[in-house]
Amino acid sequence: MIAMKQQYTVGMTLNRKADHVNVEAEDALVAALKVKLDKPTARINYVRPQNKRGARRHPSHEISELPG
Repeated sequence: MIAMKQQYTVGMTLNRKADHVNVEAEDALVAALKVKLDKPTARINYVRPQNKRGARRHPSHEISELPG
């Protein structure tokens, strides 16, 4: 069985600042782990499927664009 990749928004706290990124992953757990792998000190607050309308209002970063 082939898992379809989907866009997820991962909310996190990094250096006492809230932020969110969009990640392409097979499921929510994999999305959270990708962020945690890239930023080990981040605290993951939520993971949800990407909302197209909300993404236009509040654009997020890619993982590599995060500070720190």
